Amino acid sequence: MKLIVIGNGMVGQRLLEQLQASAPELEITVLCEESRPAYDRVHLTSYFSGKSAQDLSLAPPDFFDRSGISLMLSERAVAIDRERRVVETASGLSLKYDRVVLATGSYPFVPKVPGHDRAGCFVYRTIDDLDAIRNASLEAKSGVVIGGGLLGLEAAKALKDLGLETHVVEFAPRLMAVQIDDAGGSMLLGRIRDLGVGVHTAKQTTAIADGSERAQCLRFADG
Repeated sequence: MKLIVIGNGMVGQRLLEQLQASAPELEITVLCEESRPAYDRVHLTSYFSGKSAQDLSLAPPDFFDRSGISLMLSERAVAIDRERRVVETASGLSLKYDRVVLATGSYPFVPKVPGHDRAGCFVYRTIDDLDAIRNASLEAKSGVVIGGGLLGLEAAKALKDLGLETHVVEFAPRLMAVQIDDAGGSMLLGRIRDLGVGVHTAKQTTAIADGSERAQCLRFADG
C-alpha cells in the first residue's frame, strides 16, 4: 500500500514513527514544504539562544533512510485528485497513492494591514523565518512584535536575545488576553516591562509605513 503524508511537522513525524513501528510494510512518501525535516516548534526561541537546527530536530539523522521512508523536502503539495488517487506538487510531480494523510499543521495569521508585506516584515513560525529575522537584525536597532499572545511574547524574547530594542503591540487591553484575566494581565505587564520590553496595549495597527527615525513605523487607529 502506498501512503502519502503531506506535511512533516511535529504531528506528521509522530505518525511516521508509529507507522514505522506498527506497519513497516507500507510504502511511505512524505511531502515537506520546508527545507528540513520535522523539528520542535515549541522551543523555537532557543534557536536564538544557542540551539542549532539539529538540536531542535525531532528525527535522528538516519531515520528516513533506516525506515525506508521517502522524504521529499521543499516539495509542496498543491492538489489531490481523489478519483485518480494522485497528489500533485508545485514542481509538477504526480504521485499515486492508496491513502493520503494531511498533516500540514498551522499557518500564521497575518492581518491585512497595509504594509504587512513590506521588506523587513516577518512571521514567526519556521526556522527559515528565524534565519530571516536574524539576518535583518544585523542592520537593525529596534524590532516590534504585533500580537501580545504567548507566541508574540516568545517572539519578543527572541528580538531581545538579538540585542534589539523591543516592543510588543497588542489590540486587546492586556497581554495574553485569551489566557489570563485583568489581574494576571497586570502582573504579566510588569514582568514583561522589567525585561526591558516596551508594551503597547489597546493599540489597533492601521498601517506599516516608512519611518523617519527608523526604516518603518506603525500607525495606530488612535493617531
